[in-house]
Amino acid sequence: MDNQKKYSKVVGIDLGTTNSVGAILEGGKPKVVVNREGSRLTPSVVAYTEDKSSNSIVAVGQVAKRQAILNPENTFFSVKRFIGATNITAEELDMYPYKITYNETSGIELYSPKCDQTLSPQQISGWVLRRLVEEASEYLEQDVTQAVITVPAYFSDSQRQATIDAGKIAGIDVLRIINEPTAASLAYGLSQKEISKVLIFDLGGGTFDVSVMEVGNGVSEVLATSGNTNLGGDDFSQVIIDWLITSFENEEGINLQTEQDLNALQRIMIAAEKAKRQLSNVKTTKIYLPFITTDNIPKHIDKVLTREEFLSLSEPLITKFKTPIKTVLNDSHLTAEEIDEVLLVGGATRMPVVQDLIRTLLKKEPNKSVDPDEVVALGAAIQAGILTGEIKDILLLDVTPLSLGIETNGNVLTKIIVRNTAIPVRRTETFTTSSLNQTTAEIAILQGESERAEGNKSLGRFYLNGIPESDVGVPEIDITFDLDVNGILSVQAKERKTGSEQSIKLEGTLALESEEIEELLKTAEKYKRMSPEEYNPDDDQRKYRQFWSEIRQEMIRLTKRGDSFPDFALIRKKRRGINAWFLDSQTDKLKWKLVGPNLLKYYSTNKNNSILRTWPKNKFK
Repeated sequence: MDNQKKYSKVVGIDLGTTNSVGAILEGGKPKVVVNREGSRLTPSVVAYTEDKSSNSIVAVGQVAKRQAILNPENTFFSVKRFIGATNITAEELDMYPYKITYNETSGIELYSPKCDQTLSPQQISGWVLRRLVEEASEYLEQDVTQAVITVPAYFSDSQRQATIDAGKIAGIDVLRIINEPTAASLAYGLSQKEISKVLIFDLGGGTFDVSVMEVGNGVSEVLATSGNTNLGGDDFSQVIIDWLITSFENEEGINLQTEQDLNALQRIMIAAEKAKRQLSNVKTTKIYLPFITTDNIPKHIDKVLTREEFLSLSEPLITKFKTPIKTVLNDSHLTAEEIDEVLLVGGATRMPVVQDLIRTLLKKEPNKSVDPDEVVALGAAIQAGILTGEIKDILLLDVTPLSLGIETNGNVLTKIIVRNTAIPVRRTETFTTSSLNQTTAEIAILQGESERAEGNKSLGRFYLNGIPESDVGVPEIDITFDLDVNGILSVQAKERKTGSEQSIKLEGTLALESEEIEELLKTAEKYKRMSPEEYNPDDDQRKYRQFWSEIRQEMIRLTKRGDSFPDFALIRKKRRGINAWFLDSQTDKLKWKLVGPNLLKYYSTNKNNSILRTWPKNKFK
């Protein structure tokens, strides 16, 4: 009874790059919720528009998608690519008509001229989640406030936490984050009696996952997973966009990308997506865009694209699938011949070029028994049913897609939880000091597979103080990694002799603070009542930003210790253009005068002497 009261009805949500889907359990079976437009798929599109009184209103889904050509700068799509991400490339900037900025404190942000606001990807995604939950509530005729949300298996800690933040902004209690291939296996395996080894090929609009799972008899166990969070169906649309823009420039001498004709680019983007879909069913498609621009006289795009030409254009993308597939087979200790089924997930897997690749690499015909657009949401609904007790006798065993560890002496990643370890998991390893009389340990937490620390993603860092002065290698420091079922990591460091300890819960390096989420919730409520239904980084800039980021982190730590800095209050302001302040060349000398001497002193005495090294396990043998 208490369990039912706690969970009530829970919606399963596939928050996709291109489309999103909501599903619920009905009579013990998962069912997709049909949206207000009568469709089973809701475009992951949010648009800021104006009403007659010039107030900003928000459109979500198909309504937002339909007005994209007339309102390109305020229509946000494919935002899942940016949620929780820590960088963006110049190529990605060119793919979208809306303005994207990068702030090292708050990460990637989107700007809407219509409402004159900078918006986080979490905020945009929150609108989509809110819409799906509202439609589930309308279908069930009861309030739904809890959800299970799927994410790509290769999502990092910060991307997972950012997804949870999006749920909070939408007013949703996110009960569980589940990997998309795992969710798909739940839906596929619900009716499977015999145990089989299944390779799940999940290609969405912006991400690619491949997992090997053992499915059957009520058990779904992930054996290994791999993927690429920057490879998806959008990239195949982009090759057609690039081809159209290049062809038009060669014929007319006009580069629509350089001219920044946003309406023209939006029309080309829509036409490219349509052509990509058509080439899944026919061998030739015609692309005709009249009056695409003018140069004294009207100019038109009139092209024919064949499936063979599309395959040739897509060859560099097809190549990117091969390494993850080989990796996941190696990690699961299986050969292609030992795979029983290849399950296709994600609308982009309908492309013949993808299915031909699977036939070539795995020597198998893809299994098309499930709807690739809906299977993930159905699996999320099953997971919701497991949590609420509506579904029993199903066991889900998931894994972590990347190794987790800390930086140790010599710029080395020492792994504590290796990739493809079943979660939840808790692991402890012992480390020691690397310098004489070292009293502070810097715990730099990393995620990845590179042996060099700098080749991995930094998840965060903290410091353990109170280590007793001693010779190198004497103190024993236990580092514990605790990875929960959502893939969220907590880390604890404890010095054995003194009992001194410090811990951190990595809620994403770019996670929103609770106050920010509360403010965004208020904003969302305001818009709900009103709604009718150049950053281009090169290596030097990145190093410069990283340097100032480290300075800011050190100033926060040293201030807590009692040190003071004249302009620290200004530096601490979050999400208000810290980076612009740092990069303003006219004030660099003043800034260095304010913070430089103390930081140089700190770096010269502590920075290189606080890293740990691995504990010599055979020390006393």
